[in-house]
Amino acid sequence: MKLTLFDLDHTLLPIDSDHAWGVFTSTLGWTDPIDFNQRNDEFFAHYQAGTLDIRAYVRFATAALREQGAIKAQAAHVQFMQAVVGPAIKQQALALLRQHQQAGDAVLIVTATNDFVTRPIAQALGVDELIATQLEVDTAPGGSGWITGEIVGVPSFREGKITRVTQWLASRQLDWSDVETTFYSDSMNDLSLLERVIHPVATNPDARLRALAMARGWRILDLF
Repeated sequence: MKLTLFDLDHTLLPIDSDHAWGVFTSTLGWTDPIDFNQRNDEFFAHYQAGTLDIRAYVRFATAALREQGAIKAQAAHVQFMQAVVGPAIKQQALALLRQHQQAGDAVLIVTATNDFVTRPIAQALGVDELIATQLEVDTAPGGSGWITGEIVGVPSFREGKITRVTQWLASRQLDWSDVETTFYSDSMNDLSLLERVIHPVATNPDARLRALAMARGWRILDLF
């Protein structure tokens, strides 16, 4: 079995969907644009540096969602898909996905961005299997039935991506030794998973990953 894994932001999309969602909700008046964008940029800088506290970030990033509620949030996401994500979906990314799907590979998107933001994006890309950071929903009797700002289980971030893929394999009675693995990613944050797979592909890589990929003889792919 061939298992092909894709990071999402700056790999299949030329944007960071989580960061872009935050900017988009500021334009809707959900947050103070100056304060929110400053903090959003700070978290993004920590992500790029590999120092992000993902649980703190998720609390920050979902604060407006929690306040607005499910109906308004989902309606806003439809607008986000039309205005921001749709134009960012490039033919070369779709062609790469279709190449692997038509070859019979099991194709997964494995992203640190939360499932509320990314589930519709995966669907738009034509990928059924998504491993994303899962947001906790208050399902207690009398609860809100909406997200709490916390994370369920292991976030699919850095080494957590290996854990989540391992869980995905185990749920299908598979192990890493049962699959021929490929992983496309742009970021040093994904180094542990790039090192875990058989075929690492540095895709639109940042400067550090490009240098490492060249030193190790990994394939480098510039989609955008």
